[in-house]
Amino acid sequence: MSASAVPRPAPPSLIGAARRVFELSFGEMLWSRRTVFMALVVGGPVLLAVIFRVVESLGMPAMRVNGARVAGSSIFGVMIWMLYVRFIVPVLGVFYGTALMADEVEDRTLTYLFSRPIPRSAVLLGKYLAYLACTSLVVLPSVMLTYFLVVPFGQVAATFTSLVLDLGILGLGLAVYGAVFAFVGARLRRPLVSGLVFAFGWEQLALALPGYLRQFTVAHYLQSLVPHAMPSDGALSVIQGLFRQTPGAPVALAWLATFLVGFLWLAMRTVARREYVLEQ
Repeated sequence: MSASAVPRPAPPSLIGAARRVFELSFGEMLWSRRTVFMALVVGGPVLLAVIFRVVESLGMPAMRVNGARVAGSSIFGVMIWMLYVRFIVPVLGVFYGTALMADEVEDRTLTYLFSRPIPRSAVLLGKYLAYLACTSLVVLPSVMLTYFLVVPFGQVAATFTSLVLDLGILGLGLAVYGAVFAFVGARLRRPLVSGLVFAFGWEQLALALPGYLRQFTVAHYLQSLVPHAMPSDGALSVIQGLFRQTPGAPVALAWLATFLVGFLWLAMRTVARREYVLEQ
């Protein structure tokens, strides 16, 4: 009588495999050279907030608009829009998102990952989740530091809800831009240049032009959420006017969710089907 065959262990599910890739990638990503670059980028607003606090402590208003002193909570809202939403979130999405697969190809470690008994799409999903955790751990504390440096202690209770909204908007922005540029990195051989052109070329041009082109940008929907978190201030009416003709929050959230799910699915599908050729 022949011995019964030993059953093979079942391959891990997509979620289980993505979790393993996440555990492998998170530490490497957090202590990589890109994180040093990211820390320098998010340190800019903190440095400006320190300067603001020093000027205010000397009894001089740090910012005036039409002769009126601008409140610290309003300045923080402008910093969220101009520094974080318009620059930091897109640039981190570009540099991290496009590198999720490109770095593995450049370092010739992609073969090792693909030789594991896991779905190939789980490699992209796990590395994307590691990107999201890594950027959140660096960006969100920077926002907190900036907030407590700029906003007076007496205004914290009244504006804390706005801070929570700001953190949610930035986290959503990191997720959406990361998904978009994960697809770019999985699809193109030289994705960094294409990503920079999209984020700081196409999106900025589309936002500046009248018409419907802005509806094909992530920034259009992400920026439409900022006024819901930015404290109202009569001195900032001109800046608030820049947000006119933007979709409401439900529409913006629906489109951002569509971008997130759609581009992440396309990135995973691309990785699962594409044959990567490692350069010698």
